[in-house]
Amino acid sequence: MTDGYPRPQMVRQQWWDLCGAWDYAITRTDDVPSRRDGTIRVPFSPEAPASGVGRTVGPEDRLWYRRQADFSDAPGRVLLHFGAVDQRAEVWVNGRLAGAHAGGYTPFSFDITDLLDGGRRGELLVRVRDGTDTGPMARGKQKTARGGIWYTPQSGIWQPVWAEAVPERYVRSLRITPDYDNAAVHIEADPAGAVVCFQGREYPCPADVPVPGFEPWSPEHPKLYEFSVTLGDDRVESYFAMRKFSVEGGRLCLNGAPYFHNGVLDQGYNPEGLYTWPSDEAMVRDIRLAKSLGFNTLRKHVKVEPLRWYYHCDRLGMLVWQDMPNGGGRYRPDVVQFPVLAPGYCLRDDKYARFGREDAAGREQFLAELDEMVDALYNCPCIALWAPFNEGWGQFDAAGVRDRIRAKDPTRTVDHASGWQDQGGGETKSLHVYFRPYRYRPDGEGRAVLLSEFGGYNLRIEGHTFNDRDFGYNRCRDARQLMEKLEKLYGEQIAPARRAGLSAAIYTQLTDVEDELNGFITYDRKVVKLLPQQVRKIIAGA
Repeated sequence: MTDGYPRPQMVRQQWWDLCGAWDYAITRTDDVPSRRDGTIRVPFSPEAPASGVGRTVGPEDRLWYRRQADFSDAPGRVLLHFGAVDQRAEVWVNGRLAGAHAGGYTPFSFDITDLLDGGRRGELLVRVRDGTDTGPMARGKQKTARGGIWYTPQSGIWQPVWAEAVPERYVRSLRITPDYDNAAVHIEADPAGAVVCFQGREYPCPADVPVPGFEPWSPEHPKLYEFSVTLGDDRVESYFAMRKFSVEGGRLCLNGAPYFHNGVLDQGYNPEGLYTWPSDEAMVRDIRLAKSLGFNTLRKHVKVEPLRWYYHCDRLGMLVWQDMPNGGGRYRPDVVQFPVLAPGYCLRDDKYARFGREDAAGREQFLAELDEMVDALYNCPCIALWAPFNEGWGQFDAAGVRDRIRAKDPTRTVDHASGWQDQGGGETKSLHVYFRPYRYRPDGEGRAVLLSEFGGYNLRIEGHTFNDRDFGYNRCRDARQLMEKLEKLYGEQIAPARRAGLSAAIYTQLTDVEDELNGFITYDRKVVKLLPQQVRKIIAGA
């Protein structure tokens, strides 16, 4: 794949990186500002140190971005792409509206060709509104009053911005579906008329491309196959992997055989960039660290990463459980906290007000963002499971949402209610266990049982913490005690549960995050608290 291209699942050769210095301003009105407050380093949010700004954008603010762009050497048409902008964005080119997008976690694009001047140049202007947790839109762990398990909010452009040249007729999208049982891959392209080129042969789309004698993809053997799609003068490059996810006999299966998802919670926060990774190398470092510790799964917790992050999981061999970022109104303790102390306590999630989901427009917005997330990430082989709701945060109609996802993507497992507020049915029973020993019990409906969060042992490393606070579920005085507790936890709880039929165990967590000190590595990524070979031995024993 092209080095640095923001969308490795669909690459073109002629593109312009529009990250870097933009002018910015923060106002309280919708009027275009005549002044600038300074420059901001895109794609870092103004709240992130790496942006060079160091200001918080409040719910009443408008965040403005402005820069000049030159596409004079672009043949054909020009597409402008945003990886993600939190939460609502409007985009103008040379004073004319190109379009708008609502939702802080998914990519969007505009054809700006007809808005450029005669020299194919344009002034790009972006206006952003971000309500964080003051409105119903998806926000994940961001909170205006951060602390504990809730983190510093961030705003605006936080994933790459780029443009690319395309001919008048071009490939708008790809949909890639491995057909493991029939040794083929099904490839669709929009619009019709495209041709797939794979291993020297051409196939008209939609195509069932044979892959005889294929090498199955797994975390242990992450084999990727490259191909291209052409439509007239347009050409895009992509890749696929031959793998199959299923639930059989109450077990999670990979490629038709039971496969234990030995994983770790991964929140994707960075001290320099908050949501934004400082570099590709930083993404790879965290993924490789998880592998070195012995884990084969990352649960991407209520955040959607840039597409390059998933590409690195694809090529390095890491299963991903993808959470949908939560939204909604205020979360009630009886819904989101009490169940951790009362196993089996479940509420019907059609009681919208109780779950902070009384706003019908907010529910529709969540479903729209969920659809966009599934569509955007569908072609990433690493994603094994979708988790639309976590611990009741903004949950509603979870059984119906599960069916909605399965209709869009029947190739992956859906954990409809991670932790608690289980609505029954489906393929999985999901549990979060922190304050009591875990003992495996088979699900009465024959579903795969997932221990989707547990552990959370915290160890403070002085000089490598976010602040003086210390949040975790089981405090350790030093690395030796942390190791002893992990040995006991995995040896006495996870190992026997796995033998009895447990399908997955997701430990909390990969890195410290602000107040939380329960990671294997400090928030600044400077200190790995335990020797990877020691952890790997414990994990392998489970």
